[in-house]
Amino acid sequence: MKAVWFERFGPAAEVLILGDMPDPKPGPGEVLVRVRASGVNPSDVKLRAGARPGAEMPFPRVVPHSDGAGEIVAVGKGVPREIGERVWIWNGQWQRAQGTCAELIAVPSEQAVRLPDSTGFEEGACLGIPAMTAWYALHADGPIADQTVLVTGGAGTVGRYACQMAALSGARVITTVSSAMKAAHSGAQEWVNYRDTDVTEAVMDLTGGQGVDRIVDVDFGANQAANLALIKPGGTIASYASASDMAPTLQFYPFMFKNVTLRMLIIYLLEAETRRRGEAQLTEWLEKGALSHAVVSGGGLPDAARAHDRVASGEKLGSVVLSL
Repeated sequence: MKAVWFERFGPAAEVLILGDMPDPKPGPGEVLVRVRASGVNPSDVKLRAGARPGAEMPFPRVVPHSDGAGEIVAVGKGVPREIGERVWIWNGQWQRAQGTCAELIAVPSEQAVRLPDSTGFEEGACLGIPAMTAWYALHADGPIADQTVLVTGGAGTVGRYACQMAALSGARVITTVSSAMKAAHSGAQEWVNYRDTDVTEAVMDLTGGQGVDRIVDVDFGANQAANLALIKPGGTIASYASASDMAPTLQFYPFMFKNVTLRMLIIYLLEAETRRRGEAQLTEWLEKGALSHAVVSGGGLPDAARAHDRVASGEKLGSVVLSL
């Protein structure tokens, strides 16, 4: 099979190699998926660059990318799945040497989730990290119907899904963005431009001074002060990144005296029962055509390095996806 891999950390154009690898075979409990689309996430780019503190090559050779979609072409022993079933993949490369940046991937059967016929493979390659992170950030602590949810960075890959999902779940949605164009991209009806507006004042005005019940946060370090001011007593802040300050000083007592729940989440470690609930909810929304997807074409396998650089630059609106 054709695949892209790296054997050392470094710039994408220098370390990503396109070549031939042996076809994987599904072991017991696994399925073999012909990959039709491979999602490129910031975590994939950071791993390849060696950008994590103390990072070491996890395997001598790594085929990157955790997200993808395709169809099952073979099954291992004890797997009651149909050949030809359309699926989307999660944790393809998490703690494994081979991800979805290849024509074939063998994964445990539960990591290949049925993809409704109404959803394309490129859209399916956006579900594993961006969509599931948004769902979990919103629903990890119970129903959100009739709550007010603030989504910081609503034009981002996670934020855009979170804006949609919060509205579909019956919540009032307010988001922060950097321009009117990005507000339109987010899909949220209520938004604040954080570049030219005081976010705390604006959101307090929108909520009649009450604040918000839940915050889905893209950068905990940058937003801690505003989030502390805006969260209601007993509210929850669910944060999935802190890129501006990877070790922010926590305002412990101010949070404590508002009885705030801080949830620092990483979707790779979602426990099985919760993940099944999220998958079921995504499937329901997909079958109804309720979710829109922002797919940014990254080309094919030969374009993997350029796709990585595009993700790293941040100069895109949506999820970069390679089509195979």
